[in-house]
Amino acid sequence: MKLTDFNFEIKKRISSRSRISFKSKSILYILICFLFLSFYSCTNKTETKPIIEEPISELSIYNLPSKWTNEEGENLEIKDLKGKVLVMVMIYTSCKAACPRLVADMRNIEQRIPEKIKDHVKFVLVSIDPEVDTPQRLKAFAIENKMDGDQWTFLRSSEENTREFAAVLAVNYKKIAPLDFSHSNIISVFNAKGELAYQQEGLGVNSDQTIDKILEEAEKLN
Repeated sequence: MKLTDFNFEIKKRISSRSRISFKSKSILYILICFLFLSFYSCTNKTETKPIIEEPISELSIYNLPSKWTNEEGENLEIKDLKGKVLVMVMIYTSCKAACPRLVADMRNIEQRIPEKIKDHVKFVLVSIDPEVDTPQRLKAFAIENKMDGDQWTFLRSSEENTREFAAVLAVNYKKIAPLDFSHSNIISVFNAKGELAYQQEGLGVNSDQTIDKILEEAEKLN
């Protein structure tokens, strides 16, 4: 064999081996990358943990099974309001004495709540005269008193459910004429769990402590 032919053959074999070597290295590299990505994917999988809902305490108004209707004609239960601080008062729309002042107190409290936490607070007015206060009447009352925003809710139910709820809020009321009631003047604050946190009693009283309690409970939801 000539030297030139030998050299050519050597170069040919080397070239062939190089190609095989390169091909093997490429396959090995791909396998390593695949194994690495598989391992990374496995170690970074997020476990989906079931959401465990916190049980309702015995002191919560969310235990009440009563059914209610709001000013939009929608049916709900008190527990459907869960998750927000509730500021509640019991009134009736035909009232000409105490209720307008209670409504004014509620509006004053609402106006003093900082915008940043208003989404955590719901203002609820419950009728003690469900026979007269239909959803349509409650809706008209809300618009008339500029209380038709998302932060306001008006509720009515049966006489039995209303009495039960009034007892929970320590609100006493009595029908003294076809369209007139005597009643307690109490604004109640409930935390997001539905537990009574504070009560303001009276008309036109200083609401500083009421607002402080609302802010305290609402801050817990941030």
